[in-house]
Amino acid sequence: MPQYKVLSFFIVPKLLQKKIFVSAGLAVWLVSGCQNQIPDKITFSEHIAPIIYKNCTSCHRRGEAGSFRLLTYQDAAAHAQLLKYVTQSGYMPPWPADASYSHFIDEKVLSADEIAMVAAWADNGCEMGDTSKAPKPPEFTVGSQVGKPDLVIKLREPFKIKGNGKDLFLLMRVPYEIPKDTFVRVIEIVPGNRKLVHHVNAQLLSYDFDKKKDVFKGNTFVDLENYTDKLKAYKDLGLANDDGVTFPALTKSVSNYLPGVTPPIYPDGIGGFKMTRKGAVFLKDIHYGPSRIDTADQTSFNVFFAKQAPKRPLQEFQLGTFGVSPIIPDLVIPPDTIMTFHSEYTLPSDISILTINPHMHLLGKSFLAYAVTPQGKTIPLIRIKKWDFRWQYFYGFKKMLKIPRGSIIHAEGVFDNTRSNPNNPFSPPRLIAERGGSMRTQDEMFQFIVTYLPYQAGDENISLERPLSKK
Repeated sequence: MPQYKVLSFFIVPKLLQKKIFVSAGLAVWLVSGCQNQIPDKITFSEHIAPIIYKNCTSCHRRGEAGSFRLLTYQDAAAHAQLLKYVTQSGYMPPWPADASYSHFIDEKVLSADEIAMVAAWADNGCEMGDTSKAPKPPEFTVGSQVGKPDLVIKLREPFKIKGNGKDLFLLMRVPYEIPKDTFVRVIEIVPGNRKLVHHVNAQLLSYDFDKKKDVFKGNTFVDLENYTDKLKAYKDLGLANDDGVTFPALTKSVSNYLPGVTPPIYPDGIGGFKMTRKGAVFLKDIHYGPSRIDTADQTSFNVFFAKQAPKRPLQEFQLGTFGVSPIIPDLVIPPDTIMTFHSEYTLPSDISILTINPHMHLLGKSFLAYAVTPQGKTIPLIRIKKWDFRWQYFYGFKKMLKIPRGSIIHAEGVFDNTRSNPNNPFSPPRLIAERGGSMRTQDEMFQFIVTYLPYQAGDENISLERPLSKK
């Protein structure tokens, strides 16, 4: 297994440390040529606070992934040298997508001048400056990246995870009952144990009021390893109506979670779904990574209501694993090799892309996706030069991106199964493969997920930069 060194709140693989210091030196050299473009006097109020509030605070606050807060001058000054180090190395803020290739909502990319200002401020006494010029810290809802939810659905009690070092895949049912039927704009998944929750795929069960007397009756979860018969698993979970034969309406893919993900928020009328008085969030699967100690998780779901029924329901397809197109060659990576894999899909109709999500596991090295139109024009989608398993975003375009019928969407993934990959789960390296779509961390996946709408005239002019209020 790779060895790790603790760097304050970050964990940096030893094999990466040399690369980080080299890139830090390169960053210093690059920004040194820009010193005449930054003010002689750098203060928190005028220069550092805007950088931190835009790029750092959303995670560095109570209840989120950052292990210390970055809300005040005191917070920043106490960690000034660390801020200098991680920004110069490119380790923070985390934004894997290459901003020179394509752009997305909420990009967290520092300019050379911003990196230089952080370094200069840290090295020259961390001056506060004129407090009247300081922006107000952004306001967030504790326990949400999106805003204040209208409803929180939570596991009734923590789920206990054994410290046996094994991956765990479950079907889980989280029931609810509300006063009346309504419509939902978005559901945000909030892991109770961020270290172990690897992914969650959520669906929604909607019961007719008179067909299910008690939605809370039945098991909360079943371990998929113990069930070869899915109907038996569904019975033990109590998913069926009271007649034991028929099932409630199922809305697929109402929310998904991967490390680093914030749920995309779309303009009114785009996306969303109906939510009945009685129902359950059904986790088609929730994957906990291996743990060496006994621990627990109590994941919750923030629900944001919509004022009206969705006019344009979202649609989705994915290339690669479980998708509409095969991986070429088969996703089998021998030890001590670096290999490139492809998948491509020809669009049968015009579409408007809203969000994209690349997905690989620990051997991922780089990712590239683009579309080629029937006229031979290349439309850039995303390029990730350095894949990081810990940060897997839903990348939302600033405006809908039209891709015409007949275009071929290409996805290319490079996987590194060598000793030089600090994230390799095995030392020495072993043969790693997809293994029939296994989602275990030590196996591999190669996916490119596209969320879209059938194209309508004018879609490319519709702004998607309309998040919910963070109050």
